[in-house]
Amino acid sequence: MTTYHIKQKLWSLGGEFEIKDGFGNPAYSVAGSFFKIPKYFTVNKPDGTQVSKITKVMFQFLPKFDVALSDGSGFRIAKAFTLFKPRYQIEDLGLDVQGNFWDMNFDLIKNDVVVAQISQEWFKLTSTYNIDIYDDRYADIVISLVIAIDYVKEQESHASSSSST
Repeated sequence: MTTYHIKQKLWSLGGEFEIKDGFGNPAYSVAGSFFKIPKYFTVNKPDGTQVSKITKVMFQFLPKFDVALSDGSGFRIAKAFTLFKPRYQIEDLGLDVQGNFWDMNFDLIKNDVVVAQISQEWFKLTSTYNIDIYDDRYADIVISLVIAIDYVKEQESHASSSSST
C-alpha cells in the first residue's frame, strides 16, 4: 500500500502544489495554467515526466472535464442535469466508484477488489486529501482523478458564489 497526501496551497494563482507520499517525500507535482483558456492542470512526476493533463471542455451547456493520461488513455467527468444537488458522472474510468466522490470519501474498485481509498480532511483552510493506493498500477489514474474532482468542485464553488452575488 502506498499513501499520498494532497494539500493545496491557499491562493496559489496558477494552482501549483506538490503531492507527497506517506513519508513526506514529493511524489507528484501539479501545475495549473495561468491566464489560459481553457484552464488546465498538468500532473507530473518529480523528474518532470507528465502523468496527465486535466482540461475543461469549452462551449458545453453543462461542465465537462477531460483527463488525458500519458499512456494515451483518459476519462471524463461530466455534470449531469439535476435540479438540486450537483451530480457528476465519471465516464471511461475503468474503475467502479463506491461512496460519495462529491464529498471525497470513496473507494475505487476493479473486479470487486478495492484498489484505492480516498478521504478528505475537513476543517482545514485548504483542500487536504488522504489517498491509500493498494495497487500501484492505478496510482497515476487515482491521483489524476482526485485532482480533477477537486478542480470540478472549485469551479462549482466559484460559479455558485458568483451567481449568489
